[in-house]
Amino acid sequence: MITEIAQIDVKPGMEKEFESGVAKAAPVFKRAKGCRAMRLMATVERPQHYRLLIEWETLENHTVDFRGSADFQEWRKLVAHCFAAPPSVEHMSEAVKGF
Repeated sequence: MITEIAQIDVKPGMEKEFESGVAKAAPVFKRAKGCRAMRLMATVERPQHYRLLIEWETLENHTVDFRGSADFQEWRKLVAHCFAAPPSVEHMSEAVKGF
């Protein structure tokens, strides 16, 4: 399993609109090939700073299947206007499980 971590900064005052767009996009991720889970985390100290965590079965499910789909365009349509800058994306695999 791969966890995509997207660091997203939104324009000031667009926090609620962004969160609403992410909520509307949940079905887009749910139907995406290999997508197991998605959640949005908000930074307490900086309200315009978010982390989107998406669990994929494989890296290619994100980088090839999803990014090459019409659903990716739908995702961007729902939220991209809120971005202060392009998101920074990393793909992580579990190295050690604590408990």
